[in-house]
Amino acid sequence: MVGPEAKPEYMRLLDGEALARLHRLELLARGVVEGFVSGRHRSPYKGFSVEFAEHRQYAPGDDIRDLDWRAYGKSDRYYVKQFVEETNLRATILLDASGSMGYRGNLAVRVDGRMLSKFEYGRCLAASLAHLMIHQQDAVGLLTFDTQIRGQIPPRSRPGHLRVLLGELAAAGCGGETAIAPILHDVARRSHRRGLVVVISDLLDDPGEILRALHHFRHRRHEVVVLHVLAEEELTFPFEQFTEFCDLERLDERQHVDGRAIRAEYLDQFRRHVAMLQQGCGRMNVDYVQLSTSHDFGAALSAYLAERAQ
Repeated sequence: MVGPEAKPEYMRLLDGEALARLHRLELLARGVVEGFVSGRHRSPYKGFSVEFAEHRQYAPGDDIRDLDWRAYGKSDRYYVKQFVEETNLRATILLDASGSMGYRGNLAVRVDGRMLSKFEYGRCLAASLAHLMIHQQDAVGLLTFDTQIRGQIPPRSRPGHLRVLLGELAAAGCGGETAIAPILHDVARRSHRRGLVVVISDLLDDPGEILRALHHFRHRRHEVVVLHVLAEEELTFPFEQFTEFCDLERLDERQHVDGRAIRAEYLDQFRRHVAMLQQGCGRMNVDYVQLSTSHDFGAALSAYLAERAQ
């Protein structure tokens, strides 16, 4: 019998309780998507499904079972009924692997006995979403990045692809500086088939540049979801005394400051940063979801999907 200690590392990214919640939900595209496999999402291509779209004049090779005899009776011409085809979703998960994502803090949730860093929390989110979408027969890809692309798996929908994605996530680490906007622009330029883009990041970069990069995806008619992962300490700044702060992207830069003295100014600037991102996403019809590493990721993700479905 195989004990829990023999559980592969990549399988630790999947939480049983989280998956049980997610399996009662679906991640459906709100807009029109392009794909290969018949599924749940509306396609820009007209096929022969259940929802009527329009008539098209009969052409040699068309199935005579699709002829509309009522239209023939009225016009004395042969017309074929066209329907809106449904298709699988093509999704790409972009996971920020910069140094700032390595922050763990003292208030994060625990998995397997240890508190999750923002990056580890993001890996669990990415793994859960990949599991859900492949279960829906959707194609899922993964890209990890800091100032450059560190790992990339193209979208696939076959069941065995989940193990490939989980393996990449398990092997990925975080470090280095942040360059969110240039990476997003680069991916948008190379994404010719429209679909769903999920960005998982702490978004600690220029908010204006980030919003312009997200608009690039929207301009190319992608649907976008932003999962803004933050540590509870970043949201509340609970430091009451002199504390040494280390820049996780430039490890030689440290500052020893009075947390209580700078709290008000920090919170004011941080809230402005978040508000700009949230409002900018709202104007572009980009889903913006703020997540704290102090909250169970499965419950938070399920709550978002349930709200989205409504």
